[in-house]
Amino acid sequence: MADEKREPTAEPGTGQTMFTRLNRQIKRMVIRQQRSRPIVRISDTTLRDGAQTPGVRLNPDAKVRIAQALARAGVHSIDCGFPAAGPLEREGIRRIAGAVRGPILSCLVRTRADDIELAAEDLAAVSPFRRAVTLFLGVSPIHREHKLGLSKAQVLETIVRSIEHAAKHFELISFGPEDASRTEPEFLCEVYEKAIEAGAISIGFTDTVGVLTPDKAADRIRLIQDRVRNIDDALIAVHFHNDLGLATANALACVKQGVHIVQGTINGIGERAGNTAIEEVVVALTLHADEFGRTVKFDPAALHGLSRLVAELTGFAPPANKAVVGPNIFRTETGIHQDGLLKHPDTYLPFRPELIGAGPVELLLGRNSGRSAVRHHLAAAGIEPSDEHVRLVLDYIKTGQHDAAEQAEIREFLQRLRPYVGEDAIIEQALRDQADVEPKISAPRGGIGTAALRSPENAD
Repeated sequence: MADEKREPTAEPGTGQTMFTRLNRQIKRMVIRQQRSRPIVRISDTTLRDGAQTPGVRLNPDAKVRIAQALARAGVHSIDCGFPAAGPLEREGIRRIAGAVRGPILSCLVRTRADDIELAAEDLAAVSPFRRAVTLFLGVSPIHREHKLGLSKAQVLETIVRSIEHAAKHFELISFGPEDASRTEPEFLCEVYEKAIEAGAISIGFTDTVGVLTPDKAADRIRLIQDRVRNIDDALIAVHFHNDLGLATANALACVKQGVHIVQGTINGIGERAGNTAIEEVVVALTLHADEFGRTVKFDPAALHGLSRLVAELTGFAPPANKAVVGPNIFRTETGIHQDGLLKHPDTYLPFRPELIGAGPVELLLGRNSGRSAVRHHLAAAGIEPSDEHVRLVLDYIKTGQHDAAEQAEIREFLQRLRPYVGEDAIIEQALRDQADVEPKISAPRGGIGTAALRSPENAD
C-alpha cells in the first residue's frame, strides 16, 4: 500500500510477490501502519459507477484520458471498470492498465471465480502492488431474500470462498457489501470480520440507495470500529450515493470517525442522483484541515480541469450552480457583490478560483448590476468612463430604454461591453433595434483576476 511503482511485475497467480513471501503478521503490520497515517485517500469510480449514469458512454480512449488526469492529480486508486460488462469494458480496463502509472488500479467483480479471473487477465500488465480487485455481494435482507435467494450462512460462505480465490491472483483485495446501509448491524459486522479473515485488506461501507444522514453514517462507522474484532487489519472505505443530496456530508462525517478512503466521482456523476462528488470532498478537507485533522492526497488545483474533461467526454455537464466546480461559483451579476469583489475578492468568494485551477471571476452586466461593474468594464474595454457614460449604459441594461439622441453612443458602448453582459438577448435586441444589422456571436466572458483587480487580456 506504500509506494508501489518500483516493484517488479509478475504474472497473476504465480505467488511471486512481496506479501505472499512474508507471513501474515508482516502484512498486518503494513496495513496498521497505513491506518495510522493522518491521510484521507481518494478513490475514483468515475470510470465505473460514473459511467453508469443514464446516457453516458465512455469509449476506451476517453477512459484513458480521464484516468491519466486522475493519476496526475494524485488519486489513490481508480475503479477501472466491471470486466463482466463485456468486451468494450475489458478493452478500456486493459488500455488503462497499460497507460496509467501511479495509483492503484482496480476492477469491480462479483463473488464469482470467472469474474475474478477476467479482472486478473485485464490487469495483468500492472505491478502486483498496484493491481487490486473489489468484490461485492448484496448482504441486506432485501438483497438476500429477493435478489440472491441466499441465507446468511450462504452469503458468508460465498464471501469467504470468493476472497480466497481472489488471493490466488491479487495481493490487494477489497470487499464491499452491497446495500450495507440497510443491513442488520450484527450481520454486517460478521460479514466484515469474515472478509478480513479470508484476506481482504480493505472493506467498504456502501450506502447503495443513498438513504443515510450524516449522523447515521457516522454511527455505522463507529459500530464497525467497535464490533468488528479484526478491523485493525483492514482499511475502511466509504461509498455514498446522493439520492437525498447528502453524499458529501455523509462522507465527511465518516472522515471525522476515522475512515481511510473516500470513494466518489468527478462532478458527482453516477446512478440515479449520482455519487459523492470528489471535488466537494477534496475542497472541504482542504479548507477545513483544522476541523478534520487529516490531509487529503489529491491536488485541488486539478479539479477544474478534471471537471471540464469529464463533462466534455461524458456529455454530462454539471449545472451552473454545482458546488465547487459550477461556473456560477465565480460569476455574479449582483451590484452589491460586484462592488465588493472589485474592492477585495474575498468579500464574496468561498475560496479563490486558483485553488481549483479555475479562471478569473466574472462580473456579468445585467438588470441587477450597479455602477462599479459598469465603470470597471467600460475601462477594461478601452473607454475612459464618465459618470454620464455609466448612467447611459446602466439605464439601458436595466430598462432597455434610451433617448434617440444617445443611440450612437449607446451602440458603441454595447458593442464594447458585449463580452461582459450576462443577458445576451438585451445586447442582440439593442443592436437590431439601433442599426438593423445582423447580430454577432457573443465574445467570451470577461473577468477579474483575484491577484490583481482588473480584467485580464484573455477571458476565461
